Amino acid sequence: MSSLYFIIGPTAVGKSALALEWAWRNGAEILYCDAFCVYRGMDIGTAKPDAAERATVPHHGIDLVDARQPFSVADYVAESRRVVEDCAARGRPLLVSGGSGFYLRSFFHPVLDDTQVPDEIRAGVRELMRRAGPDGLRAELLRLNPGGVSGVDMLNPRRVQAALERCLAAGRPLAELQQAYRNMPEPYPGVGKRICTLSRSREDLWERIQARARAMIKAGLVEEVKALREAGFEKNLSASSAIGYREALRWLDSGSADTDALADEIALNTRKLVKKQLAFFRTQLPPQKVLELAPNEAPRADALF
Repeated sequence: MSSLYFIIGPTAVGKSALALEWAWRNGAEILYCDAFCVYRGMDIGTAKPDAAERATVPHHGIDLVDARQPFSVADYVAESRRVVEDCAARGRPLLVSGGSGFYLRSFFHPVLDDTQVPDEIRAGVRELMRRAGPDGLRAELLRLNPGGVSGVDMLNPRRVQAALERCLAAGRPLAELQQAYRNMPEPYPGVGKRICTLSRSREDLWERIQARARAMIKAGLVEEVKALREAGFEKNLSASSAIGYREALRWLDSGSADTDALADEIALNTRKLVKKQLAFFRTQLPPQKVLELAPNEAPRADALF
């Protein structure tokens, strides 16, 4: 494979439709780069491509695991490498489309070391969190790293928990693990990476986000969340805390019947996410071609690369 193609952009910017058109015109397949499309049953809230779209162009990175089952960046790296190698062997172009920052970053920078965290260590750290809270996690991480914990957001309990798990599993301080990470090779060496970022004005994007939230509720988001809850997806904190799903869970618990209020909350939190996505694209990904989209514009697929 001489090149990988990327369409990236924030939620609701219009990636999926344009990716489908470009892939169809160029005989390509699509690899989704979305942290929640990997879960089966999470369809409406993730704006997952429907059966007709998937029949038009082969899609990858979708419906990989049950929504109750954890899925990590490491899992995505393994799956994406399998897809890249398979498409290369068949001579098929591959278009990566999505907005999940760390998943996207994995194509350009190493994001993982080879530390495997056993279940018993995860369970032990969870128990520490239950007994001692975030302060207990921080104290234990600092005890294991007397030289400091550079690069860890100590105010984010999930980041502290992950760092502590890695230290315990590796039996090494973070500084050594970080140095090993820096020595890892670049992903996909020798493969060209052509990137196009879709962009819209803030006003246009906000309107699209609001319309999308309302459309999801109309399409049956609440019913989807009820079914997922009955199946036990709240056991997977990552899945059940996804935007759209966490708001619907709270809304169901509140007993409210005001779906407009639910749509407004989903839209508000989506706008907050978009601000983080845009900052991540600017600072964590290589320079990109930016395609500015006007309201109601139907961009041509041949303008992408």
